[in-house]
Amino acid sequence: MQTGLYVSLSSQIALDRRMATLADNVANSTTVGFRATEVKFNQVVSDQKNADVAFVSQGDEFLSTRNGGLTQTSGPLDFAIRGEAWFQVETPSGPTLTRDGRFTLTDAGDLVTLNGYPVLDPGGGPIQIDANAGSITLSADGQLNQNGRPVAALGIFEADLSGGFVRAGNSGIITTIPPQPVTDRVDAGVAQGYVEESNVNAIAEMTQLIQVTRAFENIAALTRSSEDSMSEAVRTLGGSK
Repeated sequence: MQTGLYVSLSSQIALDRRMATLADNVANSTTVGFRATEVKFNQVVSDQKNADVAFVSQGDEFLSTRNGGLTQTSGPLDFAIRGEAWFQVETPSGPTLTRDGRFTLTDAGDLVTLNGYPVLDPGGGPIQIDANAGSITLSADGQLNQNGRPVAALGIFEADLSGGFVRAGNSGIITTIPPQPVTDRVDAGVAQGYVEESNVNAIAEMTQLIQVTRAFENIAALTRSSEDSMSEAVRTLGGSK
C-alpha cells in the first residue's frame, strides 16, 4: 500500500510541474516572441521486493519549436526571425537569446530592445547605427544597410538546448551550451517590419490545463482515501476503535 502512495505522489509531482508550465504558457500567450514550454515525462521502474514498480519521472522541460504567426507593423526597427534561430541581447544576466525583435535606437545610436538591452551582432558586440545617415533597410541574412551600404549586421544565432536552458524575462532564454552564429543556412533569416507573436495556442493550453488539474485532484482524492484505509487498518490490527 505504501508503494501505491509513492506512485501517487510521483504522479502528483509530475502533474504539478506540468500545471506550472501550462499556466506560464497561458500567461504568455500574447507575449511577442514567446515559445511555449513543454514537458517530457518518462517511466521510472524500481525494483521493490522483487516486483517492478513504475513511477513517473519529474519530467524534462523543452521548448516548442513551432513558429508563431507574423504580424506586420511596418516599423523599420521591428524584426522577425524566419526559421529556427534567435536574436541575442545583452542583459544583466548575460547574453540572452530572444525572438522578440522590437528594437529601437538610443540618442547615441545604440540598437536596443524595448527594455534598453543592447542588441548584439554575430560576433557578440553591440550594434551602433547613425540614425541621421538615412533610412535603415535589412537584407534577409540580417545585414543592416543605409543608402545601399552595409553598416551593421543583426546577430542570428542557433540555440543548442540539449544541455538545458533557463528562462530570462518573458521571452528570453539562456542556454547552457553557448549559441553559435547562423552561417550558410537558407532556412533561417530575418523579416523587417514584422514581429513574431507567441506560439502558444491559448485555447488548447487552457483545455490541457483543466484536464491536468482534474487529474491532479483525482489522484489527490485517491491518495487521501488510501491513507484513510491504511489508518483504519492500523487501528483494527492494533485492537483500537
